[in-house]
Amino acid sequence: MNHKGIEINDLYELKAISDPRLSPNGEEAIFIQTMMCEEKNEYFSHLHSINIESKRIRQWTFEEQRISSPRWSPDGKRIAFISNRSGVNQLYVIQYDGGEAEQLTEYRKGVSNPVWSPCGERIACSIRLEEGEVIECNEEKEEKLKPFVTSSMKYKTDDRGFHDNCYAQLAIVDVKKKELKRLTNDQHDYSMHSWSPDGKYIAFSADLKEEKDFSFQSDLYIFDLENNNQKKVNPGEGYYGGASWSYNGRYLAYVGHNREFENATHNKVWLYEMESDQSVCLTEEMDVPVGDYLNSDSIQGSSQAGIVWSKDNESLYFLASDTGNTVLYYGHIEGAIYPALLQEEQHVYGFDFDSERQLMLVAMSKPTEPGELYTLHVPTGKLEKLTNLNGSWLEQRELSSPETFMYSGSKDWPVQGWIMKPVGYEEGKKYPLVVEIHGGPHTMYGNTFFHEFQVLASKGYAVLYVNPRGSYGYGQTFVDAVRGDYGGGDYEDIMKGVEYALKEYSFIDESRLGVTGGSYGGFMTNWIIGHSDIFKAAATQRSISNWISFYGVSDIGYYFSEWQIQKDLSDVDSLWKHSPLAYVNNMNTPLLILHSEKDYRCPIEQAEQLFIALKRQKKETRFVRFPESNHNLSRTGKPSLREARLQEMLDWFKKYL
Repeated sequence: MNHKGIEINDLYELKAISDPRLSPNGEEAIFIQTMMCEEKNEYFSHLHSINIESKRIRQWTFEEQRISSPRWSPDGKRIAFISNRSGVNQLYVIQYDGGEAEQLTEYRKGVSNPVWSPCGERIACSIRLEEGEVIECNEEKEEKLKPFVTSSMKYKTDDRGFHDNCYAQLAIVDVKKKELKRLTNDQHDYSMHSWSPDGKYIAFSADLKEEKDFSFQSDLYIFDLENNNQKKVNPGEGYYGGASWSYNGRYLAYVGHNREFENATHNKVWLYEMESDQSVCLTEEMDVPVGDYLNSDSIQGSSQAGIVWSKDNESLYFLASDTGNTVLYYGHIEGAIYPALLQEEQHVYGFDFDSERQLMLVAMSKPTEPGELYTLHVPTGKLEKLTNLNGSWLEQRELSSPETFMYSGSKDWPVQGWIMKPVGYEEGKKYPLVVEIHGGPHTMYGNTFFHEFQVLASKGYAVLYVNPRGSYGYGQTFVDAVRGDYGGGDYEDIMKGVEYALKEYSFIDESRLGVTGGSYGGFMTNWIIGHSDIFKAAATQRSISNWISFYGVSDIGYYFSEWQIQKDLSDVDSLWKHSPLAYVNNMNTPLLILHSEKDYRCPIEQAEQLFIALKRQKKETRFVRFPESNHNLSRTGKPSLREARLQEMLDWFKKYL
């Protein structure tokens, strides 16, 4: 039997499929395929289409570029998409019957979120501009070095860096004339969602409060294109988006919540009726979050799938995260809700629906399969695989299939976990174990393909991962329980999971245990080795070590600390009590510290403090800094640095385990 498992450089074999969209006639589907290029050390993605009946695939774009947001025109004769082939994301349209893609925009900050008008003559989009900036084609001018000045607490973000005084504004492009009309002109960021079937309205979300530092909301609005005014749709104040009109324009379905538990609050599906001007919550009784919150390092270019309507104007479909799966749900405007696709192991991260054929197009990953496209015949539940783009190289690899289990965590609450045996597992042999801890903390591990886990298994490690309190997928009480209790019940959940695995799986060598995690998982890795000596090696990634300094240096620090630790700088004693740095004296486990130089979410000073404190006490540690990288290194970082990160971990665990 072939015992060659997944290798680090299999990153370059992996084909990531995303954003599937059915043509208006239901006969074709478009999607994006993303791959890493080892030679160029970049990601390249291309537009593809597939015939649903024949399964014939056609590639539309070929240049070294990133493609995103492919959208069929209403008549199915053209496809709009975003490409960075000119160096900045711009809007393009390509004819279905062939020819070169036509560039419609050329603006210095680029465009995003294209939405066709019902007539197919215009495309609404977002464009980053300064307030009052004239929209014209202009080249980036080289500017002299000057100081950065701000009076706002929200002056930086992990994805964009320091604020550039530009805001995502709404605009409409005339496809034929290539002229762009600006709809908004202020200092607010707007997210474009959908265009009403009668062409009169646009749905968008934005935080229109003037005081931004202490405003943490995004309301949903309807923009009246005829009268040039807007009105808010959602009840109260919260965080809303993902809006989609029914085919008759009577209803606007959307996703959001009222921030009852701040960022730990479950997303819900809401239904707004245009005539009555009223919104109702359709998923009030569902105790799972609407949306995809499953962790994966192998899916590229995907976005929240949102809500898809049936042409009967009474039915709609959406995703929810539930006990390690993402489940495709059916909903009715009268309130009926039930799963439309539910298997034992599934990560649905994109979908579209053909009402005429009652056929669902699904992008889905499984623990031993990166994302592929499937069709689901809704009336019968028949699921058929449409693509097999990753099949050839997977046939040459032996993968580890995770086994799930439930155990009693802190306060005897049920907690879900997974164990992966090493590739080439032999009965009666003992193996080292690596415990993986997810970030968030409000995300979840589950039934999806995870390259890093497979690499560890291929190198002879058993892999354990669990969803401690704070994870999505197990109810609102469970996800909220971590707030104010970092290092408490969540720590117990993880350690009880390790105890359970040692008791139930005799192949684990309890003298060779390792632990790793990133972001919140990095915090918890730091916390664990300050409170236990059972692990012989640890690797902390993009971690938090000091909540006192984190409060002021993170792009989300001041409000995240108040929401999650539930303390501010007036109570430094409590912030310090929850800080792993306070327990350096107790850290005896050799620690590998991995951190990105341009991480603004968990800034690198968090790693620097921990490293120096450990070295001062002559503890065993190694500090690896990744240049030109942000908080998302392990998922979207430069391919060469993703390789280096995994190799550092493997070398560390090999040395100590």
